Formats: sequence, structure tokens, C-alpha cells
Amino acid sequence: MSIVAEAPGYIQVFSDGSVKRFELEIATASIEPCNGYKSKDVVIDPLKPIIGRMYLPESGVHQQFPLLVYFHGGGFCIGSTTWLGYHIFLGDLSVSSKSIILSVDYRLAPEYRLPTAYEDCYSALEWLINNFEIEPWLERADLSQLFLSGDSAGGNIVHQVAIQAITSEVFRGRLKGLLPIHPYFGSEKRTELEMDKGSAEGVEMNDMFWRLSLPQGSNRDYFGCNFENAQLSMAEWSQFPAAIVFVAGMDLLKERGVTYAEFLKKKGVKSVKVVEAEGQVHVYHVFHPESEATRSLQKQMSNFINSFTK
Repeated sequence: MSIVAEAPGYIQVFSDGSVKRFELEIATASIEPCNGYKSKDVVIDPLKPIIGRMYLPESGVHQQFPLLVYFHGGGFCIGSTTWLGYHIFLGDLSVSSKSIILSVDYRLAPEYRLPTAYEDCYSALEWLINNFEIEPWLERADLSQLFLSGDSAGGNIVHQVAIQAITSEVFRGRLKGLLPIHPYFGSEKRTELEMDKGSAEGVEMNDMFWRLSLPQGSNRDYFGCNFENAQLSMAEWSQFPAAIVFVAGMDLLKERGVTYAEFLKKKGVKSVKVVEAEGQVHVYHVFHPESEATRSLQKQMSNFINSFTK
């Protein structure tokens, strides 16, 4: 049995189809207040299964909070709501933005190829609606102030879930904004950064994750990879929410994020902004959740969310 695909320290895929994921440092949820927030794990769908982790900021008064749904990254193949970096980042973000956050653990490729991740994450939105009167923490949520965010593959998921949401009467008018961080898109045509010889190793790793996650027989022009192949009418694009796209100056995917924002503008999306973290690498906020750059990212995200709730 040989290794056919590998991201050292994260995942190995073997010739018989079996998969080994390596354990990273994780954090447990706690309903006891810690650093200004509480956290707990919830079951979104016990049959698949899909689980999530919720964050509730402390408040001295009974106020309604906007609701942010977050999708972790990892090339659709790795990542978890329990990773320590995500836990710290999202807990602190719930405090700075005064938002309730639901972080979603969707099923991973290659066992569950796309569009499974999109379907699982959209079902998390449906769970919010269906459990609004059951889940105590959602009593504090303002479902008319809904935001989607995620990094890398999670930033890709943000786009796909938004497309589903704007075509649903249930979510029409609720979804206010998107905050994709270093979104993981691709296409058969390479960007300038991807054609640079110095980027060969990163391009190879990106291609590997796409091979593991795309449906069998699909290439990188699959709609989930190449956002330009989304099937939406102009009337539907007019319903697309405002977006702030975060890119990192030293990220191979920087051009993809900038091009995504330009694409949204061409489709008539009313408010689209790109924010670059100069000198930063891909998903720095996960690996350095308490850095100055991460604090700046959280402030920018908070300002974007709060601009809709004032």
C-alpha cells in the first residue's frame, strides 16, 4: 500500500483509498466564560454527521447579536472547528464583533468530494432557522443580520453557500454580507503567480487538494473551483450581498482573491472591497491567532459587520 497524495503533517492518502489525518493541537469548548466569550459544540446533522461550535460573547444586558457562520479551510480535505487556532481566532472575533458565531465541521474529501461541503454548510444555515426557538443561544441572535465567513476552502464555500441562500426565500433579506479570507479558487488557466517558478511547490500542493476534492472526471473549471462558471441570472446577481475580500500579500492565492472581487463588481454586486494584509502568508490568522496582524483582521471584520447593525 503506497501513499498517493500527501500534505506532510496533515494528511496522507493511500493507494487503497484509505486516508490518515494527523492530530493537531485542539481546544475544547467551554460554557464557562473565557476571555469574554462562551463556547459549546452542537450537532447540526447526526446522520451525516455535521457538527459545529458556537461562540457567544459576554454581555451585561440582554441584547441581540448579529450571527456569523464560519467555514474552516484546509483544501476541503483537512481542518476542524476544534483546531486551537480557529478556536482562539473565532472566540476573540465574537468578542470584538459582538457576534454569535457558528463554526461548521463539514464532511471532508476525498471521502466526500464536492459538492458535499457546499451541501453540508448550507444545511448549517437551515439548522439555524429550524432551531431558532430551540437552541438557547440563538435566542440572542438577530437572524435578520446574517453574515458568512471562512478562510481558504472555507472562503470558497462562502461564495457557494451565498449563491444557494440568495435563491431561497427563507434567507432572502437576511444575508447581509460575506467576509471570505484568502479564498481558495482555481481554474485550468494559471495566474501569473501560479506560473512563477518559485511557486511550483505551492501550485503542486493546491493541485493535489483539487484532485482530491473535485468530483471524479471534473477539472479545475468545475463551477466550485472556477467562480466564473456559476449559473446565475443578472437578476439573481443583483441580490448578492456585500462582500469584503481579504487577501495576504505573500499568498499564492492573492490574485485569485483580487480577481474574485473584480468578478463580483462586474456582476453588479453593489459593495465589494478588497483588503490586503501586506507581508502576510496564507491563513496567518489560524497559525498566529494572537498576532498583531490577526488583531487587525478581526477589527476590519468587526467594522464591516457593525456597519450593517448600527
